[in-house]
Amino acid sequence: MFHSDILLKEGAVFITDAHYNRPKGETALKKLLDGIAAKKIETPQLFLLGDIFDALFGGVPYTAVENEEIIDLIQEIAKEREVIYLEGNHDFQLQKFFQKDVTLFPIKKQPIVIEGNGRRICLAHGDFDAPFGYRFYTALIRNPFILFFLNLYDSLTNHSILNFVERHMSKKEQCNEFTWFEDFAKKRFEKGCGCDLFVDGHFHQNRSFSYPQCKYVNLGAFACNQRYFVVKFVQDEIIFEECTLR
Repeated sequence: MFHSDILLKEGAVFITDAHYNRPKGETALKKLLDGIAAKKIETPQLFLLGDIFDALFGGVPYTAVENEEIIDLIQEIAKEREVIYLEGNHDFQLQKFFQKDVTLFPIKKQPIVIEGNGRRICLAHGDFDAPFGYRFYTALIRNPFILFFLNLYDSLTNHSILNFVERHMSKKEQCNEFTWFEDFAKKRFEKGCGCDLFVDGHFHQNRSFSYPQCKYVNLGAFACNQRYFVVKFVQDEIIFEECTLR
């Protein structure tokens, strides 16, 4: 765990798993970020919990081309408000694209620990403790040497790798309910969460569970019903109020 000095504020907005893909005609994420940038949606903080983009990889500059508008919007918001971005498995090595105004946390620093309303809170994209094979794969694709050759191959083959990713994601059902998720979460936190509240995305389940040691919240994916979450402090509790674009 990485202990940060970030203090969670009431009214903070959380977005996870938007899987933005402009060629597919998606506009909802831009509409939400436009609202935050224009202060139609008031918030002191914006937390992005990973997979905001379908594909945004440092070391592969072409991935920023279709995402440039959203990257610029996030940068614009960060000039006036605190923006915290936890990299996911579809968006990583983001220091290539974002300036210092956006606070970035790669997977190796997740979960991060913050404080808020008298509570110790752990935040993560959600895949930091995956099985060894998955972790080996994600470490491999983040390696600068590997990324260099992937970028070269992609460029020489008319972006075949990125086209493959897009085809794969177009066939993937983003909003399935996992029947095994409750048992998975219970086993995952049977020895405790390391904090009072553990919050992540990645699984797209929009469910929460309370254990003797802590509470676990898996936030719903923005890609499912364009939902985002606003932090409310209710007495000594932290509530993630679900909101949808109008």
